[in-house]
Amino acid sequence: MALSAVYNMPMWGMVCLVILVIAQWLVATVVKASQPGAVPGKIDENLSHDSFVFRAHRTYMNTLENLPAMLLAAFIAFLIGANPLWLGGLIWLYVAARVVHMALYYAIATERNPSPRSYFFMLGFLANLGLVVLCVTTLLER
Repeated sequence: MALSAVYNMPMWGMVCLVILVIAQWLVATVVKASQPGAVPGKIDENLSHDSFVFRAHRTYMNTLENLPAMLLAAFIAFLIGANPLWLGGLIWLYVAARVVHMALYYAIATERNPSPRSYFFMLGFLANLGLVVLCVTTLLER
């Protein structure tokens, strides 16, 4: 059986993650660029959660901050032949958590911590941690 057939579910999760990152980049870029006097690469330091520009930028940056560890763990899991069902489930859990985190960050302007989005941030973190555990357990089974 081809590798792509075995890992179809996790690969679709990764594709959706790439689409999510591009969508967040697009929203953050368009919203910021539409502001009067917008300067490329600079966010007004006086902005806070009451500004959608700030929330869109932070949503995108937060995803980028979490992405390297997730991608590396997923890549290692693919390379070492981790269980495709567990790998797919953890990737999809991560993607779902990031989508809900994004939706809540876009919708709710709050300085409160923890905010509703914090719970989905943690869910994504736990999925990421699960990917690392999957890699370790797969390697130990060899």
